[in-house]
Amino acid sequence: MIDRIVAEVLAQGRAAAKEAAAPTAAAGPEADPALVPIGVSNRHIHLSRQDMDALFGPGAMLTRKKAMKQPGQYAAEETVIIRGAKGEIGKVRVLGPLRKDTQVEISIADGFVLGVKPPLRMSGKLGDTPGIEIVGPQGTVRKDSGVIAAMRHIHMLPETAARLGLANGDEVSVLVGGPRGGIMHHVVIRAAEASATEMHIDVEEANAFGLKNDDLVRILRD
Repeated sequence: MIDRIVAEVLAQGRAAAKEAAAPTAAAGPEADPALVPIGVSNRHIHLSRQDMDALFGPGAMLTRKKAMKQPGQYAAEETVIIRGAKGEIGKVRVLGPLRKDTQVEISIADGFVLGVKPPLRMSGKLGDTPGIEIVGPQGTVRKDSGVIAAMRHIHMLPETAARLGLANGDEVSVLVGGPRGGIMHHVVIRAAEASATEMHIDVEEANAFGLKNDDLVRILRD
């Protein structure tokens, strides 16, 4: 009798742990702000107006291909080649709109191919970063800086962050369910107006945890 009760309690505990570690779409971010959908980022580039002109011709405009979840951002039809000391990677997607500074976001493995060591940085933090050559259909640009491996981060509205007791720039840990699940530490909160709730990770991180676009993960509260 006692053995049966112990077995039932243990089974219930395992079921509860499995449910907590594997969030489903039925309990989405609207119901629970600690649940966040994943957005997997492949290598891409953001261009300045000056570099857009040099690569695609004076006055060239980006051609919208696909809207992204973050309001106003989109993948463009345009692509470039990026070239480092060891090799090059083609068909690197340009993301719009144009920015003040050109920024190239690659994975650590891409760095091995190119012969570049990208530091882990938040977007826009380009000081003391390596450079690269960018080749477009109308010209070539050599950048002295601007290559990064993006730190994983979560976009959300300030009011969503406040509901979780968080603020812009805070770091949290995130629980991932599934057969390759685990915990991601050092995930930066990016709380800003006109944001859609989404956690951005690169392809290497997605593969390591068995994640794909729109999978749900959970912010861990202290």
